[in-house]
Amino acid sequence: MMKHLFPFIIILTCWHTLACGKDSSTGSPNPPPAGGGAQTPQRPGSLGLVGDTADVIKSTGGGMVLMGGGTDVDAAFKWMIDRSGGGDVVIIRASGTDAYNPYVYKLGAVNSVETLLINSRELADNDAIARIIRNAEMLFIAGGDQSKYREYWKGTKTEAAINYLLNEKKTPVGGTSAGCAILGNLYYSGETGGVTSEEALNNPYNVNITLYNSDFIQSGQLKNVITDQHFLTRSREGRTMTFLGRIMKDWSVAAKGIAVDERTAVCIDKEGTAKIFGSSKAYFLLTDSSKKPEQFQVGQKVTWSDNEKAVRVYEITGSNSGAGSVNTVSFDVDSFSGGTWYYWYIANGVLFKKQL
Repeated sequence: MMKHLFPFIIILTCWHTLACGKDSSTGSPNPPPAGGGAQTPQRPGSLGLVGDTADVIKSTGGGMVLMGGGTDVDAAFKWMIDRSGGGDVVIIRASGTDAYNPYVYKLGAVNSVETLLINSRELADNDAIARIIRNAEMLFIAGGDQSKYREYWKGTKTEAAINYLLNEKKTPVGGTSAGCAILGNLYYSGETGGVTSEEALNNPYNVNITLYNSDFIQSGQLKNVITDQHFLTRSREGRTMTFLGRIMKDWSVAAKGIAVDERTAVCIDKEGTAKIFGSSKAYFLLTDSSKKPEQFQVGQKVTWSDNEKAVRVYEITGSNSGAGSVNTVSFDVDSFSGGTWYYWYIANGVLFKKQL
């Protein structure tokens, strides 16, 4: 009898082993839940949760993190965790895995970390997903494609939940790369394709320069602000200057720019004071409504000089403990410290930088 059962036992054992193997598409394996709790049952959009499955309510300190992409900045996540009260962390994205779950969970004392994959308007309008976001004490928007975030989330309960966290509940909210791109009230969507500095400077009305004004994420800390990411790594200085020129010409708004390089993050507290964490640089670009571009037409190279003083720019190099200081609500130049001032200007499609 055992002779006949033995092959069956082997087959059953092998099947069980394969069924229990981790799905490599979900990223790193999750650490065990805190307190020995069980994993949460699958919820709409959830890629998994680590930590305590029970929701907690904690006091939060507010604030925003603008991360420039590339390697994540541990110090910036710890900055957010400190302001989360140790509550529930939610990661949202439209593609990718749950890889942030174990990463964030190990960086500080939080109740849980959950990743939501919100890759359709149906999911973005799901009540359960909106409730998970609203219950968060910290929200982080992963990188990916900001045009998909706009396509899937704009005008939905997910958008409303993000704005609730920013403006009513006052929880820390951050994003990296594409997740950072949508956090300014002014933003570049990239919906028709990317645009380089050279392309933008040669034609400020390039078809791929798709800008929007205050119709998506709303933050009182980033009113009339546009962000850019991967800034030095991808030589995006010229395109950000062009974005600012378009905003001034098309909407008569003297906007500000916050541009962050890779491995770097701008952390803005609830009062609007920003410090720079990481190993590269961040830039704060200040336009002046009295200094308009001299040449800014379809198919023509940009000229924006104003006697080589077109846009005032402040450069700060990050550090592990947070460098420099800028008030991103007032942009009062007297609040700027720890960095270097420049004038940036454009002559016939070429960007120049002049240190003050």
